[in-house]
Amino acid sequence: MQNPITIHDITDLYVIVDDHFLKKTGGVGRPSALTDSEMITIPVWCTALLRSKTIKDIYEFIRIYHCNDFSSLPDYSSFVRHCNRLNPILAKFLQGSLQTDSKIQFVDSTMLPVCRDVRANSHKVAKEVAAFGKNHQGWHYGFKLHATVNENGQLCSFCFTPANIHDAQTLPFLIRGRLKRIIVGDGGYNASVMRKRIYKENNSFVLAYPHPKQKKKLINYWQKILLRARPKVECVFDYLKNHLCLVTSFPRSVNGYFFNYLRNLPAYQFKEPERSLKIIIDP
Repeated sequence: MQNPITIHDITDLYVIVDDHFLKKTGGVGRPSALTDSEMITIPVWCTALLRSKTIKDIYEFIRIYHCNDFSSLPDYSSFVRHCNRLNPILAKFLQGSLQTDSKIQFVDSTMLPVCRDVRANSHKVAKEVAAFGKNHQGWHYGFKLHATVNENGQLCSFCFTPANIHDAQTLPFLIRGRLKRIIVGDGGYNASVMRKRIYKENNSFVLAYPHPKQKKKLINYWQKILLRARPKVECVFDYLKNHLCLVTSFPRSVNGYFFNYLRNLPAYQFKEPERSLKIIIDP
C-alpha cells in the first residue's frame, strides 16, 4: 500500500476490509454467522480502541455495545473457532497495509515470550514451535518478531520465527524485490556475507553498527544521522508490547498465539499517527 490509512469508526475499518483487502469466495457447507470481513473488523477495532487482551474481552464488548452492528453474533465458542481460522486472512490483510515502497527502513527484532522462563519446561501449548533465545535482556522462551519500519514508524515488513533464530538470517524474508532501499540495523546485521547477498539480490544497502570485535570504520554524515535514528524501530516494539497486547500467555493453541500477534499488528498500523516519528538532524 502506498498511502497510510487511519480509521475513525468501526464502519470505516469494515469498509476497508470488505472492499479493498478480502476477496469474497463461496465456501462449502453452512455459512458462518459472521463473514470473514466482520470477523477481522471486530478484533482489530477492539485491539486498537480498547487494547483488549483476550478474545473474551473482545466478544463481551461487541455483545454489549455493538449488538446492533453485528446482529448475528454467534455464541462464544463459535466465535473463538472462527477467530482461530482467520490467521491466513489476517496475514493477507496486514500484508496489504505494509509500506513496502519506503526508501529508508529500520530493521530489528524483539522477543515474544509465551510464558515465564521458570515454566518453560512444563509449557505444552507451543512446545513444538517455540524455542529458547537470548538477547541483551537475558533468556526468553517463545517466538521472535522481526520487522522493518519506515521513518514514520509504519510497518514495512515482518516475519515470525522461533526465538533461537539469528536476526541476520531473516533479512532475505524481510527485504524483497529489487527496489533501491537503505536498511538500517544494529550490529547483528553487519555480517559481510549477508550484506553482500542483500545488495546483490535485492539492490539494497544494509547500514549497521560494527560489531564490537570488528574494526572501526569511518562513516559519512548521512550514515551517522540514520544510525542515530535507528532506535525508532525499538519505539515501535515498545508501543506494541507495552501499549497494545502483543505479548501474551493466555492462548491455548498455537493458532491462538498467532491470532493475537496478527490482530495487534494491524491495530497498530491503522491507529491514529500518534506514534509518528521524525528524524532530527543536528548540525
